[in-house]
Amino acid sequence: MSPASPERFRIVLVGCGRISSNHLTAIGKVDGLDLVAVCDTDLARAQAAAEPLGLPAFRTLDELLATVECDVVTICTPSGLHPAHGILAARAGKHVITEKPMATRLEDADALVRACDDAGVQLFVVKQNRLNPPIQLLKRAVDKGRFGRIYMANTTVRWTRPQDYYTQAPWRGTWEFDGGAFMNQASHYVDLMQWLVGPVESVMARTATLARQIEAEDSGAAILRFRSGALGVIEATVLTYPRNMEGSITILGERGSVKIGGTAVNRVEHWQFAEYDDDDKAIETLMAAANPASVYGTGHIGYYENVLAVLRGQAVADTDGRGGRKLLELILGIYESAKTGREVPLPLRPRL
Repeated sequence: MSPASPERFRIVLVGCGRISSNHLTAIGKVDGLDLVAVCDTDLARAQAAAEPLGLPAFRTLDELLATVECDVVTICTPSGLHPAHGILAARAGKHVITEKPMATRLEDADALVRACDDAGVQLFVVKQNRLNPPIQLLKRAVDKGRFGRIYMANTTVRWTRPQDYYTQAPWRGTWEFDGGAFMNQASHYVDLMQWLVGPVESVMARTATLARQIEAEDSGAAILRFRSGALGVIEATVLTYPRNMEGSITILGERGSVKIGGTAVNRVEHWQFAEYDDDDKAIETLMAAANPASVYGTGHIGYYENVLAVLRGQAVADTDGRGGRKLLELILGIYESAKTGREVPLPLRPRL
């Protein structure tokens, strides 16, 4: 295979499970990115993903990297395996894109960041919900100071994952490879809280495993104190009957109140400020739009467009390794509080 053009980059994908189709579709829609191979420990599953695209399939990332020329590795394996696969790719000189969360342990996340730094490659952590149009406008409102002082923030994830979801893939719901409702299903929502409202000073939490036969929690609630003095609440469960009900974020400030809801922060439910802004016209259009069917949204395309711009030297990463680490640290703080019954200050330890 000929060397990569500075304008085009060859991508391979490892892990052909539930989320991989979103990545495969997004890569195919970004001119400048060329998918060249996939792999999965279940070779039949890898072949099923590769065959319609006319691509080779492999059982291991080692075998793929030894066979196929590429520039970027996208990692869609179980969360606990993200660091090992990312480090392997970085040491081979490949840029790394990893699904959330980037690890299940902070030391593993740090090892992945160091490996990419040492290799001089980019590390991207996928946070596609930040690119939902209503969330982009909410971020603009925060950055413009339209809320004034923010008093309260809330995020609610009321989804359902039946027992067979966990039975079909035994790594799901385990502490080593997955975590529970906070680490998996609510991960993007925990991220939005600190991305929109700011750094978290401390957290208190309670979790429970009420109905699913898994190691980790199927439900939980956390109270955040932000450095600004604002308070936040996170509610997460996978026990909602009979289907996904809500994935929302609400921000209340002295001069504005907003709720972005729907099933996955993709619908404007309330938008009111003391002063008009031209962004309010766009909100009127979004409020009339249909609620997307998928909880994953359409942000993966925009995320890959940012990856391409970064690799071309035209932009900075929407979420890099250190940004991904902040999310993991907050989730681990929630788990520590739930385990000890105490308020946990953040950061858990000095940042990289």
